[in-house]
Amino acid sequence: MAATLPRYRCLNGHPWSSPFKVFLPPTSTSASTSAASRTFATTTDDLPTSKPRVRATTFADKLNAGPSFSDFVSGNEPPLEPSEAYALKTALVGPKGKQKQITRLPSWLKTPIPDSSSYKKIKNDLRGLNLHTVCEEARCPNISDCWGGSSKSAATATIMLMGDTCTRGCRFCSVKTSKTPPPLDPHEPEHTAEALSRWGLGYVVLTSVDRDDLADGGAHHFAETVRKIKSKAPTILVECLTGDYAGDLEMVKVVATSGLDVYAHNIETVEALTPQVRDRRATFRQSLSVLKAAKAAQPGLITKTSIMLGLGETEDQIWDALRELRAIAVDVVTFGQYMRPTKRHMAVHEYVTPDVFEQWRVRALEMGFLYVASGPLVRSSYRAGEAFIENVLKKRRAGRGETANADLAGDITDGKSVQVGKI
Repeated sequence: MAATLPRYRCLNGHPWSSPFKVFLPPTSTSASTSAASRTFATTTDDLPTSKPRVRATTFADKLNAGPSFSDFVSGNEPPLEPSEAYALKTALVGPKGKQKQITRLPSWLKTPIPDSSSYKKIKNDLRGLNLHTVCEEARCPNISDCWGGSSKSAATATIMLMGDTCTRGCRFCSVKTSKTPPPLDPHEPEHTAEALSRWGLGYVVLTSVDRDDLADGGAHHFAETVRKIKSKAPTILVECLTGDYAGDLEMVKVVATSGLDVYAHNIETVEALTPQVRDRRATFRQSLSVLKAAKAAQPGLITKTSIMLGLGETEDQIWDALRELRAIAVDVVTFGQYMRPTKRHMAVHEYVTPDVFEQWRVRALEMGFLYVASGPLVRSSYRAGEAFIENVLKKRRAGRGETANADLAGDITDGKSVQVGKI
């Protein structure tokens, strides 16, 4: 009985339905139908040989009408005019109906986000020894370049002594302020010397917050740090960027005679703008007296200062400031663009173009300054300037005497001088 059942029926007598029948070709015994079912696996003349043409989009039409890749790499295109290359772009920000126009940051002031292995190593060393840097506290735009060398010895960092809290409140500076900052760390001079000896640098920069709460302004702490560094690494060159010690020139002498190689103190801006830019306890004349006293205490010492542009200063005011600096034999001056750290600080009056910075570099050199670093991203502790000063000091140590403009030209060709506007 079971043998007579059709093969497609189940044992209970119901027809069997395959779950895969939707994928099977229809059953046929004819050869023509079988051949037709094979055409999906072979090539025939009936299949289309090309896709229908799709209408080009508006973006593609615009792109094709523009310059080709060869136009970019040929180098035949004339350079842009300064008025076009340095044109500032604006944008509308905010909710609809309450939008306001802002000026975008110029392209020559944009820098990469720091994320290199050297940057991370230096940061870990600083945190492990409880040290601070002006690079971080003052939000310096060059931190990626200075900390991001191929190795720690190829990188530079400016150590900030006496904590991260200042007793003054300048309108351009983002360092924290307080009337009663924490007490000094007595181990800081030793820790600083230890960190710098680990890195094996040839030139270091030390700076500090203003400590008007201390009787000596922190001058002896500063001097002790220099002596510790020199004891651990006698060949290392030390630059100290100090405050004005409230006009106490005896404290200036303490630091100037501590064994450092470069004494730096920034006038920051021209005399007319000093009351609006700096803390009321800092004056233009007081800063000049600090630089003059440092040179008098150690005649062979290189003195250095820095000026920010873009605060609303005039050309005549800059000329006057440079003449005042030369009158007290300041050796090095740097020019940089003021960049507003937060909305609580004074606004940028103008973004000065690289061409103008180059003009001031040439003018200052013609006035007799030993070295001038000038550019939108130049800061008082800029490593190209440090490299040049390091070269000058080494020549002096070698008994070759002072090198001024003659050696300056040679150092610029060797890449030791600052490249204006380049980071």
